[in-house]
Amino acid sequence: MGRLSKFWIAFVALGLITAGMHSSARAEETVKVGVLHSLSGTMAISEVSLRDAVLMAVEEINSNGGVLGRKIEPVVVDPASDWDLFAEKSKELLLEHEVASVFGCWTSVSRKSVLPVFEENSGLLFYPVQYEGEECSRNIIYTGATPNQQLIPAAQYLMSEEGGGYKKFYLLGTDYVFPRTANKILRAYLLDQGVPEENIMEEYTPFHHQDYQTIVQKIKSFAADGTAAVLSTINGDSNVPFYKEFANQGLTSAMCPIMAFSVAEDELRAMDTEFLVGHLAAWNYFQSVTTKENRDFVKSFKQYCEANGLPGGLMRVTDDPILWAYTGVYLWKGAVEKAGSFDVEKVRPALYGLTFDSPGGQVMMDERNHHLHKPVYIGEIKKNGQFKIVYESDGLVAPDPWDDITSADKDCDHVNYMGTYTLE
Repeated sequence: MGRLSKFWIAFVALGLITAGMHSSARAEETVKVGVLHSLSGTMAISEVSLRDAVLMAVEEINSNGGVLGRKIEPVVVDPASDWDLFAEKSKELLLEHEVASVFGCWTSVSRKSVLPVFEENSGLLFYPVQYEGEECSRNIIYTGATPNQQLIPAAQYLMSEEGGGYKKFYLLGTDYVFPRTANKILRAYLLDQGVPEENIMEEYTPFHHQDYQTIVQKIKSFAADGTAAVLSTINGDSNVPFYKEFANQGLTSAMCPIMAFSVAEDELRAMDTEFLVGHLAAWNYFQSVTTKENRDFVKSFKQYCEANGLPGGLMRVTDDPILWAYTGVYLWKGAVEKAGSFDVEKVRPALYGLTFDSPGGQVMMDERNHHLHKPVYIGEIKKNGQFKIVYESDGLVAPDPWDDITSADKDCDHVNYMGTYTLE
């Protein structure tokens, strides 16, 4: 081999090594996070906006220098409202893409599906939606409401003089984990408050159920004396035909109010709100919260959707799950910077007691149990698809993942007891 050939081989080899070094350097300039929300199927009506909120937070953080000097690289996947696919996609994010954290899921069945994947692979999931409690995994950060931050205050309000003094309750939900467990808790609470068993009805429909004629007929009969309310845990696009049938049969909020736990401003965009006026929802945030910070957030979200060509553009709205999806990204950022590391085992403890000035007001991660301290609101639907706030808690409500009636012997502490433990 001639000297020129040897020189050329050495030059090429050096070039390849240099290119590899540059490639590695570029890779180290970013940190990957996963976005695990249904962009198709029955839950897309709710989950697409959570993806948008996460990506907006990422864009904001990146424009301000990123996290620990790295830009965030979001990896978006579509589990398509398929609970088994949620598990597959979460495994893909953790093992193939090696993301530092994941922001995702809506339904409890999707969360239950991915839970073992995160626990077995030391992942960290920020879960942004209200849920039924009875869970406190070391690998999930629950930024949505616990039962005592949504279900119980809603029932208390309806039973109060201010809320109408209702004495009968129709518990109607989609047939999966959250509604079943939520209604177990609600039933136990109502019975504990002296509501007779015969004054509590309970019924479930499958995902994507469309025909509510018979059920609404039963509700109409149950509510004939004017003392009944519906506690609704219907999820996804089934809410559209349910509310429509409710109005078609002449029922109004004055005759029988619906208190919803999974309907917010974003779902109302797809519904004819003219016949929904006066019905209620219990959340920890509404777009109508009157602070400058919230007005700025609402404006920013609309502008983000418009600038990125997202459906609805400037007509988009914010709501409770959108806020907590957005907040989750900033909580992760704060914990990473506090820990000085992207390592899950260092980030997790850095979250305990962490505060964040969210657009809906300051919130705080519990010091022990992976849930947020947050306010509680009850809103009344207005004709424009927004909510008039009719109840607000006195300050932040501490999270209680284990209900005081149905699980009085359990609590959660990840600092002293490694998670859920039995009270002595």
